[in-house]
Amino acid sequence: MLIRHATTADIPEWVALRHALWPDHTLTELEDEAQHLITLPLTHAACFVADTGHHLCAFAESFVRHEHVNGCTTSPVAFLEGIYTAPELRGTGLGAQLVDAVTDWARTTGCTELGSDAYLDNTDSHAFHRATGFTEASRVVFFRKTL
Repeated sequence: MLIRHATTADIPEWVALRHALWPDHTLTELEDEAQHLITLPLTHAACFVADTGHHLCAFAESFVRHEHVNGCTTSPVAFLEGIYTAPELRGTGLGAQLVDAVTDWARTTGCTELGSDAYLDNTDSHAFHRATGFTEASRVVFFRKTL
């Protein structure tokens, strides 16, 4: 399994994986975002894919955030925006390899912290984060009021 930076040629398969992670978004939205992400300099964002040699089976996307990141004490902070592994490959260490790639990239940008988040009810993600070296920093519930 080869972990590498995503390229323009990866966009169709990468978008399919993104849609598996974010099914509430349209394929067009996800493709437009991927097209944009691929153009950003590595000092701002990194998108990694896992390539079997025949198809993509996982990805991780990260940005450098300069605004406050909950639970972090430095700025800028690298932030793991999304990570996904095809269900049949979960538990194989592939996700950890992607986190390692993101971690290495984050260090090259000068960041000393890697942030991430997960929904409160996504206990599988919580376990994954702990298994890959993250520590829980805080929990938050967002509220809104329509005006």
